[in-house]
Amino acid sequence: MNFEKLAIPDVVLITPKKHGDNRGYFMEVFRHDLFRDNVGSFDFVQDNQSLSAEVGTVRGLHFQLAPKAQGKLVRCVAGALLDVAVDIRHGSPTFGQHVVAELTAENGCQLWVPPGFAHAFCTLAPDTEINYKVTDYYSREHDRGLLWNDPALGISWPVSAGKAVLSDKDKVQPRLAELPAIF
Repeated sequence: MNFEKLAIPDVVLITPKKHGDNRGYFMEVFRHDLFRDNVGSFDFVQDNQSLSAEVGTVRGLHFQLAPKAQGKLVRCVAGALLDVAVDIRHGSPTFGQHVVAELTAENGCQLWVPPGFAHAFCTLAPDTEINYKVTDYYSREHDRGLLWNDPALGISWPVSAGKAVLSDKDKVQPRLAELPAIF
């Protein structure tokens, strides 16, 4: 596995080694020892999977407040997506900045999004499925979001606001300037 620290070094792109032959391929998608040595010591408590049927589906930007803040290890298992992590840690030198990675079923890459970051993705192919591990359980009480297309974030989404497929919740999230100092 290759562990690449992105422009915001707490966010890590993990690329597995794919071993293929005439039968198909094999790859290790998670090893606790390598993750601990290259990213940090985190316990994953829940695996989630979602399917987004339409290209241009945006889910996020989501996060959970402490003490239920979640780190996420995101992997695309079918289709393709643009994955985004936004630093929402007040006082961080990269506060309000973001990193992106293209995750596809073919490339097998994963993105580590640590606690203190808002996370979103936009589908690039129909019937895109993601699987992600989280470091804390879902808590409705601690669930929060950030407006996916807040101009202050400067994210170059592959879909326009008028064409994005969004949940009602994601259409009305606050902008970065409206978020209190939560991390």
